[in-house]
Amino acid sequence: MPYPGAVELAREALGDGDEPFGSVLVLEGEELFADRNRVSGGDNTRHPEFEIARWAAENLSPDQRKKAVVYTSGEHCPMCSAAHAWVGLGPIYYASSSKQLAGWFAEWGIPPGPVETLPINQVATGIEATGPDEELSEQVKLLQQAAHGVGGN
Repeated sequence: MPYPGAVELAREALGDGDEPFGSVLVLEGEELFADRNRVSGGDNTRHPEFEIARWAAENLSPDQRKKAVVYTSGEHCPMCSAAHAWVGLGPIYYASSSKQLAGWFAEWGIPPGPVETLPINQVATGIEATGPDEELSEQVKLLQQAAHGVGGN
């Protein structure tokens, strides 16, 4: 159940000089909140999934949060997975997986980040997490290549 809007937000982030990640919160078919990475300002917690969790905690009831769906260009990092679980959000659909991202970085000689790459359910058990999406993950890979200045294969 892919949602291309998250990848478009990732593209927007890249265009603004940020890391290419984007996420959308949907409840009963209505887009409630959307954001993109904003870490270029120096705050590395400004991930869109974390912002969604904050927004949901302030604006939705616990029952609404449970029913809300998050669509994201990349599988949540451990910080965002934990925030998602603590706030009590519903299912996650991701275009590309953390495993894919780690593999791309290794292939391109990019060192891993400071936090271990883990699948969502290794951090937040019990959350329905679905992905990656074959077509959208290829788009995300191209965005990551552009962000890191590496050639395609």
